[in-house]
Amino acid sequence: MSSTILGLPLTWRRIPERYGLIGSECENCKAKYFPVRKMCPKCRRKGKVREVKFSGKGKVYSYTVVYAPPTGFELDAPYMMAIVELVEGPKLTTQIVDSEEKDVKVGTLVEMVFRKIQEDGKEGLIHYGFKFKVVR
Repeated sequence: MSSTILGLPLTWRRIPERYGLIGSECENCKAKYFPVRKMCPKCRRKGKVREVKFSGKGKVYSYTVVYAPPTGFELDAPYMMAIVELVEGPKLTTQIVDSEEKDVKVGTLVEMVFRKIQEDGKEGLIHYGFKFKVVR
């Protein structure tokens, strides 16, 4: 069985978070999480979690340039990876695209863009999702 067939259900389940930047918020303590959580880690059973769509705006919390990429991403190197802190609070790991390395610093304002993440061969499944770019 190919990895494409095995990965298909996981890919479909992640569409809301990858396409819409959907996370969750605890209605009790107002903490926000990405990706979606079923239970608030702070409130446990006392919390009630609901889905929330994040704005896609944030700032670079930390970043690095990848020169020796993992298998499947060799043609993309070098590329920038960052931890982005969304304006709503959660932090997520993402690639920085459409931006010059000289323009990326801790604290730089960024916004979400929709891009191809990877492709499973020439006729395989194409994975899309969020990446971020510097706000000009």
